[in-house]
Amino acid sequence: MGEAEGVVLGHRDGHGFVKRDDGEPDVYISQQEMRSVLHRDRVKVRLVRLDRKGRPEGRILEIVERRKAPIIGRLLNEGGAWLVAPEDRRYGQDILIPKNATASAVAGQVVAVELTEPPSMYSQPVGRITEVLGEIDDPGMEIEIAVRKYEVPYRFSAETLAQTAKLPDHVRAVDMKGRINLTDVALVTIDGEDARDFDDAVYCEPHKSGRGKNAVSGWRLIVSIADVSHYVKPGEALDNDAYERATSVYFPRRVIPMLPEKLSNGLCSLNPEENRLSMVCDMLIGEDGEQGAYQFYPAVINSHARLTYNEVAAVLGNTRGPEAAARADLVPHLLNLHDVYRALLKARQRRGAIDFETTETQIVCDDNGRIERIVPRTRNDAHKLIEEAMLAANVCAADFIALHEHPALFRVHEGPTPEKKITLQNYLKALGLGLSISDDPKPAEYQALAQATKDRVDAQQIHSMLLRSMQQANYTPKNSGHFGLSYQAYAHFTSPIRCYPDLLVHRVIKALLQGKRYKLNAPQVETSAAAGARKSTRDAGKPAEGEMAQWVSAGEHCSANERRADEASRDVEAWLKCRFMRERLGEEFSGTVSAATTFGLFVTLDALYVEGLVHITELGGEYFKFDEVRQELRGERTGIRYAIGARVRVQVSRVDLDGRKI
Repeated sequence: MGEAEGVVLGHRDGHGFVKRDDGEPDVYISQQEMRSVLHRDRVKVRLVRLDRKGRPEGRILEIVERRKAPIIGRLLNEGGAWLVAPEDRRYGQDILIPKNATASAVAGQVVAVELTEPPSMYSQPVGRITEVLGEIDDPGMEIEIAVRKYEVPYRFSAETLAQTAKLPDHVRAVDMKGRINLTDVALVTIDGEDARDFDDAVYCEPHKSGRGKNAVSGWRLIVSIADVSHYVKPGEALDNDAYERATSVYFPRRVIPMLPEKLSNGLCSLNPEENRLSMVCDMLIGEDGEQGAYQFYPAVINSHARLTYNEVAAVLGNTRGPEAAARADLVPHLLNLHDVYRALLKARQRRGAIDFETTETQIVCDDNGRIERIVPRTRNDAHKLIEEAMLAANVCAADFIALHEHPALFRVHEGPTPEKKITLQNYLKALGLGLSISDDPKPAEYQALAQATKDRVDAQQIHSMLLRSMQQANYTPKNSGHFGLSYQAYAHFTSPIRCYPDLLVHRVIKALLQGKRYKLNAPQVETSAAAGARKSTRDAGKPAEGEMAQWVSAGEHCSANERRADEASRDVEAWLKCRFMRERLGEEFSGTVSAATTFGLFVTLDALYVEGLVHITELGGEYFKFDEVRQELRGERTGIRYAIGARVRVQVSRVDLDGRKI
C-alpha cells in the first residue's frame, strides 16, 4: 500500500496518527506501535491496511528525527523510582529519571526533561531534569508550562538584547529625514484600557473631489502605522528573533512580545505627545464607502491623544457628556471617523462580507493570577470604527503590492472545501429551512444565511455550522482572496509591532516606493523555517522555486506560529478555568449546549462563560445516537434531542486540571 513520511501526533488515549507531509489523510498508529515513538517525532510509516471507513493504518518503519524540545511534566516518586509524568498527555509515556539526574527537584514539582534514551517497543524513555519550574500552584505556573509546552520563544538572544540597548531612546532628527511631517495632524490612538503597545493612529476629515456640480463628497482617512521596519533590519539579531516568534503571544496578565519592550512599548509604540516614525496609508473614501485614490508614504507623527474604546464610544453616544467635554478639541475628528465608519460599513454589507455576532469573553485575574471573574467583551462603535479603518488600509496594502506584481504575504481565506460544503448543504436541508448554499458559494450567501436565521432559537447552532464549514485563514504569497471579508486581495499591514507578516508587508511597500524590489533574506528564512514547521507540499502543482519558495516557507512559518500562539493562549485559559471551577464542584448552573458529539455535549455556563463536557453516560438511562447531519444527540426511546443552542441545567461533577477538562 505504500510508504509515507510525516510527524507523529499522539492521542491522550494512547494511539496516534502520522500527519503526512504530502497532505494525504492522516495515518492511524496503534497503541502498541506508539510505544517506540513520542508525540512530534518525525517518522516513516508503511501503510498496512484500511479500516472500515477507509482510513489508513500504518506501522513505524523508521524514526527519521526525534523531537529535541524539552518535555514538561511533574516529578513523581513511585515505589522508590523517579519518573516524570508529561504535562501534555499526548506523549503517552512517563519518563524514567535516574536518581542522579533529578537535579534539585523534589516530588510534585514541575520540571523540564531532556531525553537521554528514547523509548523502544520494550522500554520506557529515560531522561534527566534540566530545569525546575517550581510548584504546580505557583502564580503564573500555567504560563511557564505553556511557553515550554508549545515551544514559544520567551527569551531574547544576547545579540538581540545588545542590539536593542544601542537603539536611541527617542526619535532623532536624522531619522526624520525624507519623511512627511504630520505632527500637526490630530492623529489619535484608540485601544483597550490595558493596551501597552500602540501600532496604529487614525485621523479623518471631510473631503471633496472635483468642482462644481461634479464635486463628489467623501472623506480623507489617514491610517498611521508604527514604522518598525526602520529599526528592525533584515538579517540582524532583532529580525531573526522576531521572525522566530512571528507573533506576540497574549496571556491573561502577561505578554510574550515579538519585539523587546524598548521597541514594542517604547520607540515604535505611538505613545501620545511623542514624535514617532510611521508608515502612512492616506486614502479617500466616498460617501458610498467605496475606496478611491490612496497613497503610502513614510511620515513623522505625534499622537494627539491615547483614547480608549469606551471613552470614544461615550463621546459618540453623547457629544455633550463629560467625556466629550474633556476631549472637546478632538470631538469633530471623532465624529468624522464615525461618519466614515458608517459609510465603510454600508460598503461592507453591499460587498456581502460575513459578519457573525459572537460573544467574546475576557478573563479578569486577581493579584495571584487566579480568575476573579469572566466577563463578556462587548464591541461598541469605537471597536468597529477602528476595525473598518484597519481593513481599509490592509486592502490598500494588498492592492498596492498586487498592482506592482511583487511577491509578499497575503492573508488568504478560502471558501469551503467540497467535503465541508456538502456537509453544510446536508445540514441545512435536514433543518427544512428552505435555505442553502450553491455549489460555488459566495460570501454573500453565507451572510444572507446568517441574517435570515439570526432571530431563530437555533441561530447559534446554524452560525456555528457556517463557521465550521469555512477553511482556516493563512499567510501565503499565492493570493486567492479573502472569502470571509469578501476581498479579492487582502494583506496585513497594521500590526508590525506584534505580527511579522505585517513587518514584511511594510518592507515590500517601502522598497516599491523607492523603485526597488524587496528580497527576502534567504539564509534567515531557511534556518528559521527549519527550526519551525517543516515545509508542506500540499499544493497539487509543482513546488514553488527560487524566490517564491522562500515566500511560501515564510508564510507557512508565520501561519504555524500564529496557530501555536493561539493554542498556547487557549491552554492557559483552559488551565485557569479548571482552577476556577474546582471551587464550584457540586454547584448547579444553567447553560447552553455549544457542541454535540458522539461522546456527549459541551455546555457553556450562563453566568460564568465556562465550557464543560456532559458525557453521554450522564444524559440518562436510554441510548443516545449522534446525528451527524443535524449535529445533535437523540434518545432512541424518548426522542429527546440535544443540539447546539439547547438550554440545559447541569451540575459541576469533576475537574481534570491535567487534561484541561471540566
